[in-house]
Amino acid sequence: MPRDPQQLLAVFVGGALGALARAGLVELLPAQPGQWPWATFTANLLGTALLAHAVTRLQERLPLSAYRRPLIGTGLCGALTTFSTMQLELLQMLDAGRLALAGAYAAASVGAGLLVVALATSLTRRVRILR
Repeated sequence: MPRDPQQLLAVFVGGALGALARAGLVELLPAQPGQWPWATFTANLLGTALLAHAVTRLQERLPLSAYRRPLIGTGLCGALTTFSTMQLELLQMLDAGRLALAGAYAAASVGAGLLVVALATSLTRRVRILR
């Protein structure tokens, strides 16, 4: 399958920006063992909101582009969000016997993620109506 170098560049640039943003959150909100992992939680919710906004906007409002979706969706949001880190944090909580914290973190991550998708999509569509 032929690859478009500009699409690859879009993924690379978006990924670099997302990784830098996540690293900044880790520095700003360092994780304490046995505590709520705010950096991962925040990164995942920010990435979810951005992806929901971008997908809604790209699908419904902007002309088709071969580079916006790879830049924002695959690159930026893919590097910003981190399901694998969330899983590792959950396993560490379980290993430490913090069952309530692990359950709350898992439920809050999924529940808040779904809520953020609904809100970001709704707000993106509402702005369209107001213009």
